[in-house]
Amino acid sequence: MVAGDFWVLFAMLLYFIVVLTIGFVYAKRSNSSTSEYFIGGRKVGPWLTALSAEASDMSGYLLMGLPGLAYFTGASDAGWTAVGLAIGTYLNWKFVAKRLRMYSVKAGNAITLPGFFSKRFGDERNIVSTIAALIILVFFCVYVGSCFVTCGKLFNTLFGLDYLTMMALGAIIVFLYTLVGGYLSVVATDFVQGCLMFFALVVVLIGSITMAGGVDNVVTFLNSIPGFLSGVEIAVPVVGEDGLQIMNDNAPLFDVPAEYGVLSIISMMAWGLGYFGMPQVLVRFMGIRSAKEIKQSRIIAVTWVVVSLFCAICIGLVGRAAIPTAFATNSAAENVFIVLSQIMLPSFMCGVVVSGILAASMSSSSSYLLIAGSSVAENIFRGVIKKDATDAQVMIVARITLVVVFLIGILVAADENSVIFFVVSYAWAGLGASFGPLMLCCLYWRRTTMQGAIAGMLAGTATVLIWHNLLAPLGGIFGIYELLPAFIVSLIFIVVVSLLTPEPSKEVLETFDHYMDEALEDEEKAALDAERVQKATGEALGD
Repeated sequence: MVAGDFWVLFAMLLYFIVVLTIGFVYAKRSNSSTSEYFIGGRKVGPWLTALSAEASDMSGYLLMGLPGLAYFTGASDAGWTAVGLAIGTYLNWKFVAKRLRMYSVKAGNAITLPGFFSKRFGDERNIVSTIAALIILVFFCVYVGSCFVTCGKLFNTLFGLDYLTMMALGAIIVFLYTLVGGYLSVVATDFVQGCLMFFALVVVLIGSITMAGGVDNVVTFLNSIPGFLSGVEIAVPVVGEDGLQIMNDNAPLFDVPAEYGVLSIISMMAWGLGYFGMPQVLVRFMGIRSAKEIKQSRIIAVTWVVVSLFCAICIGLVGRAAIPTAFATNSAAENVFIVLSQIMLPSFMCGVVVSGILAASMSSSSSYLLIAGSSVAENIFRGVIKKDATDAQVMIVARITLVVVFLIGILVAADENSVIFFVVSYAWAGLGASFGPLMLCCLYWRRTTMQGAIAGMLAGTATVLIWHNLLAPLGGIFGIYELLPAFIVSLIFIVVVSLLTPEPSKEVLETFDHYMDEALEDEEKAALDAERVQKATGEALGD
């Protein structure tokens, strides 16, 4: 091993030690009860909640998927996706976070997302929570696999080590600290990882611009590629029979750009709809210390997301100018962040920065593992199979579930040619369409029924599977991202079936009305306080 590799590994080893230490520090407290293990006892502050929600959401696609997409086909796909994600993040924090925190307490003190759905409808047989838990289990296995792909690509690119071996090693580390520490360790490490991801993105972006000769040189070069910087066109790499982009005189070849119309823009912006149904984000809303701290968390989270997405896309664009012929496929282009770090930075600093990729992967996969475990153990095992199960028994089942999801995730990640962005998009669509419309109806429409909830979840899941596997290959209008049609179909099923079935019980409606009264009163107080502050500020300026 050369000296440079040693210092890179040393920096990454320090990062691993920090992460595992946090897991062990929180182990005793997390294992005291299921509430502590699954949701931190609802005692997490605004900073940890904000960065944990976003770091767990922004998996390997933030530092690898988005930059790779921008590097290979230009600004359109990655840019409009980022716009949708930024808007979705804000709307989710604005319209879901506070209400879910309040309602999850009112509805039987629910500590998991499936549990909230069942208690929201007075579902004593836990049919709703069982279906929700199974959906989470299926799509989180895919999600976890995408994170493990990130680990394998990272070590393979950095050191030329075997992809499968390195992927499995990264997966084991994630599994260990999730198994030991529970929700609090995940949240605490997410905070550290969120800070590291932010630092890594800013450092690599500034360094890559400098390496490429400054902003003017970068813009001049990228403008020479047809459609590369356009928001209404998409660059089309010229690809040979071997599937690799053709290079000529050390320059990448591009064909005439393809039109990027309104349908394509709407399709990519539809990514933002997924936030309303993302369990790894929604559970953070449920675990925050107080609903009154949501506003502070929202400001932190939205700022982090907007800056991080901007940096990630710019790294891919600048990378095409700095190392234009380095990657000949979209899958390979997802390594642009890593290669730029190797070229620009001293070995130890490179190790620190690329640990940001591990941070992204580990923060997300740990959340997916924990939520899958909690959903199966709390909502299927204790909710259906053994209703008198103790907390100790529930946590044993949760850990067994972690092992199962961990192993399936490794199988999903076995193909090293997987494109992280597209693997994530599949799971994102499945969860967003299954739970997003239902979450909005649960919080805002008292007439939503249990039958409508079940119909909506199943319709959303089925539409994603059918659209992605059967309709999307037909192209044309069917080429739209499956989340959008599936979200609409799910919402229609919830509304229609709810109107066709008897209204919820008196107890369910009373709980909804009580929660709604408190939510509206809280919002009115917040508006009144804001008005008073504005008035006082105006009077002070007038004086």
